[in-house]
Amino acid sequence: MELSKHLFSTFFIILLFNSCTSPPLSKEVAELSKKYNTTIYRDSWGVPHIYGKTDTDVAFGLAYAHAQDDIKNIELSVMAARGKMAKYHGKEGIGLDFLVKLFRLVETVEEKYYEDLSMSVRKVCEAYSEGINYYASLYPNNVTLDLYPINGKDIVAGFSLKSTFFFGLDNVVKRLMSSNKRENFVLNDQEIILADLFGGAPIGSNGFAISSKKTADSSTFFMSNSHQPWNGPLSWYEAHVHSEQGWEVSGALFPGMPVFGVGHDKNKAWTHTVNHPDLIDVYELEINPNNKYQYKFDGRWIDLEKFIIPIQVKLWGDLKWTFKREGLWSFHGPVLRRPFGTFAIRYSNLEDIRTIDQWYKINKAKNLDMFLEAMEMTAIPSLNTIYADRESNIFYIYNGRFPERNEEFNWEHLIPGDTSVVVWDSFLPFSSLPQVLNPEAGFVQNCNHTPFMSTGNGENPDSTSFSHTMGIETHNTNRSLRAQEIFSKDSSITFDEFLAAKYDLYYSENSHQVQMKNKIVEEVETSDPMLRDAINLIASWDNRMNIENKQAAIVIITLYELREYFIKGRDFPDKKIMKNAVKNAADYLMKFYGELEVELGQVQRLIRGEKSYPLSGGPDILRAIYSESNSNGKFVGKAGDSYILAVKWDMNGEMQSFSGQPFGTSTNDITSSHYNDQSELFSNHQLKPVWFNLDDIKANLEQVYEPGKEK
Repeated sequence: MELSKHLFSTFFIILLFNSCTSPPLSKEVAELSKKYNTTIYRDSWGVPHIYGKTDTDVAFGLAYAHAQDDIKNIELSVMAARGKMAKYHGKEGIGLDFLVKLFRLVETVEEKYYEDLSMSVRKVCEAYSEGINYYASLYPNNVTLDLYPINGKDIVAGFSLKSTFFFGLDNVVKRLMSSNKRENFVLNDQEIILADLFGGAPIGSNGFAISSKKTADSSTFFMSNSHQPWNGPLSWYEAHVHSEQGWEVSGALFPGMPVFGVGHDKNKAWTHTVNHPDLIDVYELEINPNNKYQYKFDGRWIDLEKFIIPIQVKLWGDLKWTFKREGLWSFHGPVLRRPFGTFAIRYSNLEDIRTIDQWYKINKAKNLDMFLEAMEMTAIPSLNTIYADRESNIFYIYNGRFPERNEEFNWEHLIPGDTSVVVWDSFLPFSSLPQVLNPEAGFVQNCNHTPFMSTGNGENPDSTSFSHTMGIETHNTNRSLRAQEIFSKDSSITFDEFLAAKYDLYYSENSHQVQMKNKIVEEVETSDPMLRDAINLIASWDNRMNIENKQAAIVIITLYELREYFIKGRDFPDKKIMKNAVKNAADYLMKFYGELEVELGQVQRLIRGEKSYPLSGGPDILRAIYSESNSNGKFVGKAGDSYILAVKWDMNGEMQSFSGQPFGTSTNDITSSHYNDQSELFSNHQLKPVWFNLDDIKANLEQVYEPGKEK
């Protein structure tokens, strides 16, 4: 009875404590607008154009405008960076919180913030955080009050955390946390090609640059076509900034990101596509049989560093509970104990927070030399980079922060952790990375494929010139095959043809998808009339994913049914598996549509609020669409083509640019006209103009205001 009373009292105190109202933000925060000289122009599409005297002025305004449109995803970025996801979102956030704290992200930022980041970047991050705080002070009902105030270190930590997902740190940890010991921790080529395409939300991209050597009117063309989730903390936000200190970019950024990840100015444009270099090593530690907190290193037993990882978890309502886990750290890095061994993880930017510094320098670069100088930092740990400028320079690099490793080891596998021979602390220079500058072929392209097919024949990087320790992929995607086919054949490309290439709807005859189609048609036998009709439909498919196509729906659903095959490896599944996939696809169409010959546009849809539009395209198409089925039988787009940017410089260097996205600028407000005002354009393969000059912005103006003084 006494124990029950004690438990009830404890429960009541916890509940009372967790239900207390958070204190309001300080008066100093509410006065922040007086510190900055910022004007926000919203154009007729709701895109914010932020003008200010200094870079910090526009960073403050950029954060405020972004918070107006997407505060919840900005907050998610901060929660994740602090290791507080479980506190606000329950048990689903435990894994991420554990990793953030195990890898000491917050401590690394705290240690390196003043030492490694330039003062100008720190000021931008702090101004950006103050823009978010100012929004929260004015709209406390829209925010999670006890998360505030946010500071510049939160912004840097969030930036650093996001960068790890693009080179696969989460996948390596998942392999370690599986029930069986894995010897290999690098995705093979086939897994790289299709794991992103058919599992979860993909992260991919297309990037093209065409020089005046290859265009019909001696213009220069550029395309940024990132494939990101359409919602969440890795969804793009379009904006434009203009600072009198020279920061002028129109482009896109992620929530909580104070600089542009992709974009352009009057002189240059750049974009990125995901690559999969080997930047992560897993070391198997030999543990002292007499002391589980010691591991062998160069013949001696070394103590593991122990620390406590507290994780606060939201249980239900306002009730939260904090539990503690053991954290371990070795000379190599953070340590995970598993039933089959003890392992340390080391990756190339484990203790490097300068990613944001490099992107800021890229933002402000005014020409090729300044851009290359920024790229020489190699602080951005991965990502292919494509560049073009008004002087008709085009450039591609397989970017990465590559450790200088001992060539005698197979770094794709487990590495022995007991010797200093495997320790690395230096990195390959920028000049040693695969790259192409101004090829005679007149184009560079990357669609998440090997850097050894980035331009015309004879001008690509030589694969034999690069160390096997870099883990450079050798595969191609359908998108890369189609881009190569299109750009190699056309020696006089018009801008309309360039845009049409971006929206190309074909699977190449050499693609894995067409090989799968042929395998099904050749090998699957059946006496079932419906199944035979389905296979005949697949056989008659022209490899195109246009909305009127009546064979594409059965094909794309079959491909989704075979997603496990695409993820696991190159070997084709047996006849039974292929037969079941076709049958499931046919049953699906018959259940929801009553027939097999259904136009793709009826099945694959863009749905946003009350609006619904047909979608062409599909997985690994240049017009990339990744969708999932809903209860009404529709495959609803969720990722793929997201922010699209097309830029043209004519022969005199005069610029025009166009952009688009699946929904609109407003993420939070479903009543806003900008919640889905770009959806019809997106469905129709159309882009809107980017207004870069103030006169053009004012001619297409919806609203102008200073932060906190909007009507």
